[in-house]
Amino acid sequence: MPQLARRIGRAKPSAIMQIAEKAKRLKAEGRDIISFSIGVPNFLPGEHVYEAARNALSHDSGQYGSNRGADAMIDAFLEHIGKLGLTGYGRVNCASGVGAKHILYNLGEALLDEGDTIAFPTPYWTSYLDIAEILDCKVELLPCPPEQDYKLTPAQLDAALAKKPRVFLFNNPSNPTGMVYTREEIDALAEVIAKYPDTWIITDDIYNKMVFDGVGYHNFVHSKPELKDRVIFVDSLSKTYGMPGWRVGFMAGPEAVAQAVVTLNSNHITNIPEITSAAAVAALTGPQDVPEGKCAEFQAKRDQVMEVMTSIPGVVCPRPQGAFYVFPDISCTFGRTHGPTGKAIANDVDFCSVLLEAKGVACVPGSAFGEPRAMRISYTCPTPQLAPGMARIREFFDELA
Repeated sequence: MPQLARRIGRAKPSAIMQIAEKAKRLKAEGRDIISFSIGVPNFLPGEHVYEAARNALSHDSGQYGSNRGADAMIDAFLEHIGKLGLTGYGRVNCASGVGAKHILYNLGEALLDEGDTIAFPTPYWTSYLDIAEILDCKVELLPCPPEQDYKLTPAQLDAALAKKPRVFLFNNPSNPTGMVYTREEIDALAEVIAKYPDTWIITDDIYNKMVFDGVGYHNFVHSKPELKDRVIFVDSLSKTYGMPGWRVGFMAGPEAVAQAVVTLNSNHITNIPEITSAAAVAALTGPQDVPEGKCAEFQAKRDQVMEVMTSIPGVVCPRPQGAFYVFPDISCTFGRTHGPTGKAIANDVDFCSVLLEAKGVACVPGSAFGEPRAMRISYTCPTPQLAPGMARIREFFDELA
């Protein structure tokens, strides 16, 4: 038969989804499984979102929509980012897509040619590397170990941008670490970025409403408004509004970049459906009590997880201040054996595999995110499952020899 395209050989299935699917299989077999694996917010949007969708359904035009996104939806997005302090943008600076992942892929297509370099900090969200490899780009990884709280330093960024990558991709708050950059840290990084005008900057900031401890959300454009000419802000409804399955993502940036994404949309998705667009408008402009309440709930869950992880000897666990992840360094277990099963733990993959088999707790190995000393705990499970799940993790560590 004819051969597949070479790029398919570079495409990999999501490591996170593989763990989630294994947990589902074990649960279907009757195992008592608590999943800390997939980053799904596990709450639903307010009733006003469903009401808007029902109304749109009853008045459906059945027609194609805008490649950019419905005017009402783009206007709602502009109002939303204005409250974040990202002002001075118009419709021509924006585009929508089928989730933030689709926006990021489109930006890769729009900004990167084969062989170009994209730079981003490690740990990284898994799709960053996957998209870069599909596009046949070079990747410059900027290691940010737990010893520096998983955060990029100005010196690291300066050294990376001096090599003139085509794109620098930045994630704040971070998936997988949950770390959030302070205003002062963003200011310092923005000073470096201003020195290198040849690099596009993508800020993947879909957790911007899930920030704890009063740290606040900060963007390079806040620090240096002149960077608007090459900073592209990416956002999504998925995490903030409990709408991952609705698949709505956005970008705001230079007009030429937005138009490139619109053009790509015209060649594959055409438009976001009317019903989804109406729901998006309602989510962005309607009552915010659900996302605000969930942010407070996630902060409390963060505290529960940290109480356990910081009590375990040898574990290094920087304190996250956003999103819904904790990313402990569990390398202290490497070379040890789990007593009850007799299974050896040589690395993060072994740790997560034995933990799932022995205790029925699913976590994602850190190597999926470029940090093989760690694992990711996503604490979005129903609240009654959190304490038992963390107790099982603590028991697992106690059983290591």
